[in-house]
Amino acid sequence: MKTKHLDSKALEAFENQLKGELVTPDSDRYDMFRRVYNGMIDKKPALIVRCQNIADVLYSLEFGKIHNIPIAIRAGGHNAAGLGVADHSIVIDLSLMNGIQVDLKFNTVRVEAGCLLGDIDHALDPFGKAFPTGIFSTTGISGLTLGGGFGHLSRAYGLTIDSLLEADIVLADGRLITVDEHNFPDLFWAIQGGGGNFGIVTSYLFELHPAGKIQGGPMLWHMEEAKHIMPFYRDFILKAPKEIYCYFAFLTIPPVAIFPEHLHLKKMCGLVWCNLGSTIKSNAALERFRSFKTPALDYVDIMPYVQLQSLFDALYPSGLQWYWKAAFLKDLSQEAISQNIIHANRLPTPHSTVHFYPVNGACHDKKNSDSAWGNRDANWSQVIVGVDPDPTNNPKITHWARSYWEAIHPYSLGGGYINFMMDEGQDQIKASYRDNYTRLQKIKQKYDPKNLFRINQNIKP
Repeated sequence: MKTKHLDSKALEAFENQLKGELVTPDSDRYDMFRRVYNGMIDKKPALIVRCQNIADVLYSLEFGKIHNIPIAIRAGGHNAAGLGVADHSIVIDLSLMNGIQVDLKFNTVRVEAGCLLGDIDHALDPFGKAFPTGIFSTTGISGLTLGGGFGHLSRAYGLTIDSLLEADIVLADGRLITVDEHNFPDLFWAIQGGGGNFGIVTSYLFELHPAGKIQGGPMLWHMEEAKHIMPFYRDFILKAPKEIYCYFAFLTIPPVAIFPEHLHLKKMCGLVWCNLGSTIKSNAALERFRSFKTPALDYVDIMPYVQLQSLFDALYPSGLQWYWKAAFLKDLSQEAISQNIIHANRLPTPHSTVHFYPVNGACHDKKNSDSAWGNRDANWSQVIVGVDPDPTNNPKITHWARSYWEAIHPYSLGGGYINFMMDEGQDQIKASYRDNYTRLQKIKQKYDPKNLFRINQNIKP
């Protein structure tokens, strides 16, 4: 649908209703606002509404329904598959709704759906507080939470959804409701990992946790050491205290000044640490690896948690070409490790990387059935990303990521983290939700029987 097919009077009346900005394909800033983090995504919506408040959300939803325009919901715009935008859609853009309210009396923070993690980290840093989120400050809180959410604090405090107390959500029928464990408990369960399938979440209330100074940063070894470091890491992280966190990575050292020149463009393996609490325990954990194999690069130090959260932002600016593949892993057998090392040695571009995020520790304190996120028995969430600035390299990074995933898929639990998936179809979505999928379908039928909210990793009614 193009705007010229819309009645001009209806469009003008709609624009007059809005506190925010209506962006059409004729607008000077249309190309700016249709872009998302993943430069591989090039969608052309019919309309973009930059909402300033909930009223704008309600008016936009109603306009889309009346004129039969597909509804896309964009918050941070960081989604792997770019599902915050779609051709011929009306994009309800929440990025201007980014208010934050810290309540130290009740140890909570209320954040609007347009907040980026950097906004939240900045607001909480003076109080030495945080809750589990992702590892880039440019990530949006809304998509992260609705997908489940995990990061540097997850072994200590669980998934992002494990700190979620309530949410405000606009339903397909236009109602604005507040959901928690007592009010609309089925819907509250569903948004804890079920994605954007059930409505437009406009704000979230989270419980806070201590997270001031941490001991963190990267510790890297040459790629030929991976056959030793990876199994050593596997055995370590499965038994480590909850306050000790590190994820394993395959990467190429970027040619920037903060890294020693002799390591530039070298393929390496390593750990990124984020240890809370006792420096004695933290130092003991670090020393186990240093004494096992001396790192080629060791940048682990005491730093504010907020500093770690933005440490790698500059290396991955918005607009790079990304192709993502994801897997949940319970075990890392010797055969799986061997396959990973083979394909990691073929990293196709300097930006391409592979991460193994531990989702054990406090993430295991709940059962698969306690939330829509149905992979509590996993020990790692693996992401394989082919990344490059040049679109002509898309076939290369895509082929590498797919072939890598096919090689390690037999060793996985079958599905993947929905925030790390491209548009891969229903079978992969079902595999990702496992036994929770049928329950999610029933809740979808109850709250969105016409599948109005379908531009997502879609759970069909």
